[in-house]
Amino acid sequence: MIGVSILGSTGSIGNSALRVIERHPRRFRVVSLAANSSVDVLARQADRWKPRSVVVAREELLPADAGHLGCRWLGGREALLSLAEDPEVDVVINALVGAAGLRATLRVLQAGKRLALANKESLVAGGDLVMRAVHQGAGELVPVDSEHSAILQCIEGYDASAVSRVVLTASGGPFRGMRREELEGVGREEALRHPTWKMGEKVTVDSATLANKALEIIEAHHLFALPYESIEAVVHPQSIVHSFVEFRDGSVLAQLGFPTMELPILYALGYPARIEDQELRTFDPVGSSPLTFEEVDSGVFTLFRLGLDAGRAGGTATAVFNAANEIAVAAFLSGAIDFLGICRVVEEPLNRMRVERVESVEQVLDVDRMAREHAREAVRALGSAPVRRS
Repeated sequence: MIGVSILGSTGSIGNSALRVIERHPRRFRVVSLAANSSVDVLARQADRWKPRSVVVAREELLPADAGHLGCRWLGGREALLSLAEDPEVDVVINALVGAAGLRATLRVLQAGKRLALANKESLVAGGDLVMRAVHQGAGELVPVDSEHSAILQCIEGYDASAVSRVVLTASGGPFRGMRREELEGVGREEALRHPTWKMGEKVTVDSATLANKALEIIEAHHLFALPYESIEAVVHPQSIVHSFVEFRDGSVLAQLGFPTMELPILYALGYPARIEDQELRTFDPVGSSPLTFEEVDSGVFTLFRLGLDAGRAGGTATAVFNAANEIAVAAFLSGAIDFLGICRVVEEPLNRMRVERVESVEQVLDVDRMAREHAREAVRALGSAPVRRS
């Protein structure tokens, strides 16, 4: 039986992972759960799953009666990181939000465990460090993002030199086909109205700006050791094809399926085996037709272009882009800036900060901190913007 630790168990990915595990009680068991601050949800999960350990990253939120809740409750970031070293844990799902997930990613790999990675900021902010740890240690990295899971499934069994290019698909989000002037003043509710996927608020806004697709291209660059000129993105409104892989001989493979994060989670947990799951929706080629594809409009969705420029610049530029985007999205969700202000906030740190070679975790987190400070300054300078009610 495979022992699983879920970091970020109260979020969208964490809950999806628990649903997968619930359907396969003879294959997987929950060894530990961790969350940043959602103590009530975490307590309900602990009562249901009876893990060995439960961690609240924000130690001040640790329940006063934690010792009487039926399992070992711990508080603090170091306690969260230590879960990777539990000998009963075989797979760690890193579904933490933000660059804070980088330390957890590295600790899991250094502990020689399988890392099912859903924390994209780890690769975006510290991809050089993460892939160095993969190559140097005994740990194993299996991506959970649907696009990268698709690529992995397509290239499994092939040498990397056989791959010519990969094409990631994007739904286009709720504002697909709109002109830039039409995005003036769009509101929070509109941005969170994703047409095909159910995700957390931050990821959903990233999908609306197409920043998520730039982040995923940066991830693919690190995961599959591909140059940026060999990685593309297209808009695919139906979200059925999750990625294409083109090989040197011109053959193209794709992974298809109805939108659900439970499939890539199941694949990451059981990799390289394929585990039968009768609850997942059977593919219907007629019912899913037609499948259409469009170019990404980087003139309207300028965050996509900014993210790619940061990726090509390399070094700490991607950490700056990621950190600034997190602050900008939070400001938009709180009503402090309008939708187009997200891009203006992200531009400020990218223009002000020098690109450096990535050398250490401390350096990446310091760059992350400085980029956030610059982004907050940009939010204050931009001020509150009128937001259209929706």
